[in-house]
Amino acid sequence: MSLGLVRPRLGGVRRGPPLLRPDRLGLHAVLLGLMAIWLLPTVGLFVNSFRPPDQVTKSGWWTATVPPYEFTLANYEHVLTQNNLAAAFVNSLFITIPATIIPIAVAAFAAYAFAWMQFPGRNLLFVIVVGLLVVPLQMTLIPILRLFAATGLAGTFLAVWLAHTGYGLPFAVFLLRNFMGGLPREVFESAAIDGASPVTSFFRLALPMSVPAIASLAIFQFLWVWNDLLVALVYIGPHPESQPLTVVVANLVNSLGGEWQFLTAAAFISMALPLAVFLALQRYFVRGILGGSVKG
Repeated sequence: MSLGLVRPRLGGVRRGPPLLRPDRLGLHAVLLGLMAIWLLPTVGLFVNSFRPPDQVTKSGWWTATVPPYEFTLANYEHVLTQNNLAAAFVNSLFITIPATIIPIAVAAFAAYAFAWMQFPGRNLLFVIVVGLLVVPLQMTLIPILRLFAATGLAGTFLAVWLAHTGYGLPFAVFLLRNFMGGLPREVFESAAIDGASPVTSFFRLALPMSVPAIASLAIFQFLWVWNDLLVALVYIGPHPESQPLTVVVANLVNSLGGEWQFLTAAAFISMALPLAVFLALQRYFVRGILGGSVKG
């Protein structure tokens, strides 16, 4: 073999693009500044929730980050045991989980039908469903409450599940239909040629490929139901044993208006689970939103 044909291999590792380009330093600095401003109230809330009462009233939360450190778990123990917050946390879970699963399940079937099945009035029905997004929620409270009272559902968890399902369906159908409508047509045509029924195509093809959109929708619906105060307050009413976390925390504002350390602990308990859900599903969030907004 001729030595002239032998070429040395330069660099055994493929280098990727630089992580931080000089022309984007200003953009990154602005984003970091906005992120710090956004997180500052949360950090202050978290720090104050562990401070004793005398320290909360006489100094700012930032003074607790330098020695001598004075932190305590008594605030969390108080709100969980004395203010019925633990039971309210369980009620919120019992409300939020079904109120998230039910509308997503119904919307997934409807979105597949609107995207890949042919039936009379399909486009008109889709426009009507999406048009419900412009109906103010407050306009429906009294008629639906009267309906629930007449059927004996007022004050029950089922009433809140049905209400959140109806309120969340228009956006859920819109997002999932646009995402499913952008899936490759060839995949469904090949499945139909192989004898797959629409039900099989939905469960084996459309549903697995729509995981990013479903995860994004689950984040939206979970956060909206978990942080909801109005719907739970109207449809559950004065039933302490069924009130969710938002109602109990709102009542604490009146009963513990001067005891900020308890309010901060209760507020952080109410926001801890939604934060964990968002962090667990955030890798699907942007993909699902972009797919649902530009496809279809």
